[in-house]
Amino acid sequence: MNSSKTTARIVGVLFIIATGAPILTHFFIGFLGGEIAGEPVPDYLTRVSAQETQVLIGMFVELFWALAVVGIPVMLYPILRKHNEALALGFFGLRFIEALSTIVVSISLLTLLTLSQEFVQAGAPDASYYLTQGTLLLAVRDWAFMIGSGLFWSLSALVLNFILYQSKLIPRWLSGWGFIGAILSFVTYLLQFFSINLGDILFLPIALQEMVFAVWLIVKGFDSFVIASWSASSGMNNA
Repeated sequence: MNSSKTTARIVGVLFIIATGAPILTHFFIGFLGGEIAGEPVPDYLTRVSAQETQVLIGMFVELFWALAVVGIPVMLYPILRKHNEALALGFFGLRFIEALSTIVVSISLLTLLTLSQEFVQAGAPDASYYLTQGTLLLAVRDWAFMIGSGLFWSLSALVLNFILYQSKLIPRWLSGWGFIGAILSFVTYLLQFFSINLGDILFLPIALQEMVFAVWLIVKGFDSFVIASWSASSGMNNA
């Protein structure tokens, strides 16, 4: 029982980190644009080189974000598998792909830093060439984010809240809220691939739900009666 409470608190903290890290990244490298910041500033190639330390901090924040993302299913799997092992594995795989995509985002940022340094050192002899390469690297960042932290993250939230709703590990109003929010998020990201933007307002339900869910895990934890019934059932099977 105490173990499940500790797990719940750790997962709650990891959810807060996984949500807060992308926002924190914006303060360091928001001038590069993207899904949150919009179009990059015109002189971004020069600024990347000039603000190397700031860019590296942003990269490390992204890596910390990736660690938090993969830490969530690692911590939850032993509990979720008791209800549905197949779905627990699915949740693990989806979040792992999200973490990998975040690493791709970080690698593209480091590559952009190298390109920027070469651009400045060469005195911008052929700006169009460097800008083309920079545009491609920014596109890699955006598409990796859209696929990993967009589609796969939304699917992972869908699977997680489906398991939580079925198992009653948390109140059903909370997991139901997350399930609906995940559907809205997935549809919104999917439509963006076809240049259909429904607006950021549709991300709000799942964003708020994940923070409420995180606080719930830290303060309340999982339903103790459900955990106890699983432990009793496991003990009877072993006997």
